[in-house]
Amino acid sequence: MTGLSRVLAFGMLLALCACSFSDEAMMPSLFGSGSVGDSGLALGTSTFVPPGVTPGRSTGTAVGDRVDELRDQLKTLQSQIIDENNKLQTLRQTSRQGAAAYHELKGRMNARLTVGTTPGNPELVKDWRQAQKELSQVDSSINSMNALSNEVDGSATLGAYLLQAIPATLRISGAVDEDHRQLAVLEDETNQTVVLVDRLQSELSEDVARQSAYLSTERANLTATSVAIKNGEYVGVSLANRAYGVPPPPPPQGAAPLVGRVRPLVVIRFDRQNVDYEPALFSAVSAALERKPNAGFDLVAVAPGSGPAGEVNLAAQTTRQNAEKVLRSLTNMGLPADRVSLSSVTNPSATVGEVHVYVR
Repeated sequence: MTGLSRVLAFGMLLALCACSFSDEAMMPSLFGSGSVGDSGLALGTSTFVPPGVTPGRSTGTAVGDRVDELRDQLKTLQSQIIDENNKLQTLRQTSRQGAAAYHELKGRMNARLTVGTTPGNPELVKDWRQAQKELSQVDSSINSMNALSNEVDGSATLGAYLLQAIPATLRISGAVDEDHRQLAVLEDETNQTVVLVDRLQSELSEDVARQSAYLSTERANLTATSVAIKNGEYVGVSLANRAYGVPPPPPPQGAAPLVGRVRPLVVIRFDRQNVDYEPALFSAVSAALERKPNAGFDLVAVAPGSGPAGEVNLAAQTTRQNAEKVLRSLTNMGLPADRVSLSSVTNPSATVGEVHVYVR
């Protein structure tokens, strides 16, 4: 029997249903983006220290006065870079500290869940919420780095202006040799400073991109941890990376070609109150995505079709509501709306309402 067949056999009859664990947001995530996982948050390590500005002496010429102005502007630019570098290093440290605290909490939760614990353990719920707060430091750092990026753009603009102004000053008549010597030194130091600004811009952009990918992945992993806490056992990490960048699934075909003709991935029988279907549904859908990353899922509400008309209508309505609940579970797990469809059908041979989940 293949791995997928075992999952199909395991998931064919699920008499399970929803436990409530605080918020809807605390559900496993099946989709997402980014590639930074349990390796932690990788940020740049460079520091950006400008080369300094060589002092000059007054020559008493109009060109010499202009050289003094340009030198002061370069000093201003380098002061801005020093300030921007300090801000960047502080933000990096804040992000690293938040990520380190988050991963410590994450490891502690996973260790408890691996050996098993009580469902909805309040100690783990507390750790989960604290992990969420630590992760929010990364989010805050991203916003601050975006603001810092605007400041660096201003520095780059000033640097570009100086690179144009210095050669223009060289062409002004009335200069002495010392003016041109000082301009040559100033031009060299300006070039070095502009290169430094370019590196700062580049590394800052990379830090924002890395943190955004990290945050997306770890938010998905954190929601995956929540379903494990709800059930008191480890269920695995998010499947965010498996669906990233894959083409969309084919369009749904509706209920008619499926029920009775295609073997469902999962059949959830709502034959009693509070059927706890979510963990097994997550496992089955996870396995399907592992085999077929661009899979789509069709939910079919199958209601009993025999009996008085009033009972049939009531059963159809109840089964549809149960299917909508399963749909909400999947979307809370991170399944995008374009990957799942919902339809309804009645079946005279059905004795209880069922929700069938098909892979496409």
